[in-house]
Amino acid sequence: MVEKGVNDLYAVKATYRVPEQLFSCHTAVVDGYIIEGHVPAAEISRLLAEKPDVLGLGVPGMPIGSPRHGKPRPGPEAYTVFTFNDAGETAVYASYP
Repeated sequence: MVEKGVNDLYAVKATYRVPEQLFSCHTAVVDGYIIEGHVPAAEISRLLAEKPDVLGLGVPGMPIGSPRHGKPRPGPEAYTVFTFNDAGETAVYASYP
């Protein structure tokens, strides 16, 4: 794994064509797919197994209860994992209650 800190996150997101409505705190490239935000590992594994014709997956913002965001009180916030393509179109890939 290669980790690289950058000062201009907007430029990174623009380079990888992450739609603005999916912007979050982390951007990664995994096997050629862009992963934006707190995407669950199960969905990344599914993406790599299915290999859909998309640029990547994204979870906008920082939903409480998403991976690595800690345990919420009293309960987790519902959130959606989206796919996105090079035209900036998004589609629901998975939903978490």
